[in-house]
Amino acid sequence: MQLTSRNKNLELSTPQVMGILNVTPDSFSDGGKFNRIDYALNHVESMLQAGTSIIDIGGESTRPGAKEVALSEELDRVVPIIEAIRQRFDCWISIDTSKAQVMKEAVNAGADLINDVRALQEPNALEVAAKANVPICLMHMQGQPRTMQHQPNYNHLIQDVSDFLSERISACENVGISRQQLILDPGFGFGKTLEHNYQMLAKFEQFHQFGLPVLAGMSRKSMIFNLLGKPPAECLAGSLACATIAAMKGAHIIRVHDARETAEVMKIYNMVLQQSK
Repeated sequence: MQLTSRNKNLELSTPQVMGILNVTPDSFSDGGKFNRIDYALNHVESMLQAGTSIIDIGGESTRPGAKEVALSEELDRVVPIIEAIRQRFDCWISIDTSKAQVMKEAVNAGADLINDVRALQEPNALEVAAKANVPICLMHMQGQPRTMQHQPNYNHLIQDVSDFLSERISACENVGISRQQLILDPGFGFGKTLEHNYQMLAKFEQFHQFGLPVLAGMSRKSMIFNLLGKPPAECLAGSLACATIAAMKGAHIIRVHDARETAEVMKIYNMVLQQSK
């Protein structure tokens, strides 16, 4: 299994690390740290040197209760960073957005992948993504970021999430997006209780039913810091534990803040995997 975008191929036979670059003032874990281009480029360089495969750039926080960001402001945050990274590094760049215009301008600036927490449900997102002709990550979320943690409820968690992802796959195919361009994300922390999140992790392999790459993003999320009783920035061990379990259950992409440490864990995991064959 592999991803293809422009002239790039990303082999997914072993878990790939997606490093988070938030250029927002209010993200729950690292908001405001990488707003300056020079700081952002230094962070990108360190992540790539550590073994990160994809840099995921977000200009709008999707933490619980987050306020919406104006289109012009989101563009001002992400496009210059994407252009600067593209000029300096030949790496995979992902744009974390739900807005069609941001998707379009980000891809024009050099982004190789669209990562959408709303699974292309916003106006014109499906059409723009189809024209962009890059891989797309479709995530499940119950509700919206401002309200998603207000008593999330499911009849059958895994089936409900799977049904949603199946519907979004069909929506993509109906506008001409190739199934081979799709990545799935069950959406840890997005409209789920702590128990929901760990149930999804325990049964993560069930999301392979679609035969598509699956992304796991749990780094520093409430499922970890609430269970451990620590601030998000002090949850490295918990984040690495979740990343390792996801890898063991077949996750193709692991989305993280602590890229160097996660890449080291994946190196050890891959070595064990090789020796078991």
